[in-house]
Amino acid sequence: MTQGHLQSLISPLFADSERAEFLTALTATGIGVLGIILIYFFLTSLMLPGLQSLVMRVAPSTTAALKPLLVKLNRRLAGFICSVAFLATFHNVFPASEVSVDIIQSCVKIILIIYGGFIVSSVVTIGGAIYNQFAFSREVPIQGLIQLVKLITFIICGILIVALLLERSPTYIISGFGAIAAVTMLVFKDTILGFVASIQIAANRLVTYGDWIQVDSYGADGEVIDLGLNTVKVRNWDNTITTLPTYTLVSGSFKNWRGMQESGGRRIKRSLNIDMNSIRIADDDLQQQLEQTLGLSELINTASLPEQVTNLGLFRRYAEGYLKQNERINRDLTLMVRELQPLNHGLPIEFYCFSADKRWISYEHLQAEIMDHLLAVLPIFELRPYQSVTGQFNSGAL
Repeated sequence: MTQGHLQSLISPLFADSERAEFLTALTATGIGVLGIILIYFFLTSLMLPGLQSLVMRVAPSTTAALKPLLVKLNRRLAGFICSVAFLATFHNVFPASEVSVDIIQSCVKIILIIYGGFIVSSVVTIGGAIYNQFAFSREVPIQGLIQLVKLITFIICGILIVALLLERSPTYIISGFGAIAAVTMLVFKDTILGFVASIQIAANRLVTYGDWIQVDSYGADGEVIDLGLNTVKVRNWDNTITTLPTYTLVSGSFKNWRGMQESGGRRIKRSLNIDMNSIRIADDDLQQQLEQTLGLSELINTASLPEQVTNLGLFRRYAEGYLKQNERINRDLTLMVRELQPLNHGLPIEFYCFSADKRWISYEHLQAEIMDHLLAVLPIFELRPYQSVTGQFNSGAL
């Protein structure tokens, strides 16, 4: 068993004991372990928290939300420093046999490499968290890049550990990757595709956090809550979570509603099928009735009407005027009421406009109120909506 410098200093204390060598080794080991524990608690309780508090005082608005990440980084730094201290003092403090020296040192070096990888991971995570506090981070997310850096870091750590166990140079391990390149490509296929897709998504601003996207092939219809290297998480409107591969957003097609959210309104495009048998020329009596009931002249310019206007023509002009006077409709965007191609289910009349309020519930309520009103005034124009006869007939009416 090798005798360290500390053990040689302690050995005179147990010179008279029958088990002097064992007691000396045990005492030296205890002192060494106690010293490492004291260093760890000093770092985690005093030194590193003090530095953390200093940083938070310098930039409180930026670092307040990073406290859990900084605490995790402090613990990893403390473990790393303790591992370095153990290796630096091993020969002078800890007694060990020639066989166990290499084993212990190799184990501590592996722990040191692992701590180093976790420290780099924490630093990258903190950097990403700081980046996400800027306004432009929502437009150019870097979550995929952060995950790639972490992946590369742990791959390097794995190579260093294998090289340490085999007692070979890391370049020797890396040179062997050429023989297993096909297997590596197969294992990391999704990661490679995801990395390329992340670059394209960030460069072209295809998707960002908070976007409402719709991917029918995966049943995703909701808000993007996570953009990762391999997966994208979408919170659907029924509060379920759909996970889809990142490269799907590049290789396939999807609908992004961001343009609607950034525009001045949300489109309302609904149609109403009119029974063509109810369309006729509007006589003076009908026009007078419409004026008395609906105040037709307040919504349309009656002087510009043709000599023989139909009740459907009056209804289209009334519907367009009704939409224009609605304060919840954005009148700066396209607004019209038009006829579509006649079908075997009647003549479709389409109402095309934009809701100023883009929130889903308000949009649906406005759309329903418009259709309710226009359906209710149809009989006043002596028009009938087309409706297929279904269900059970009353036998007494036959």
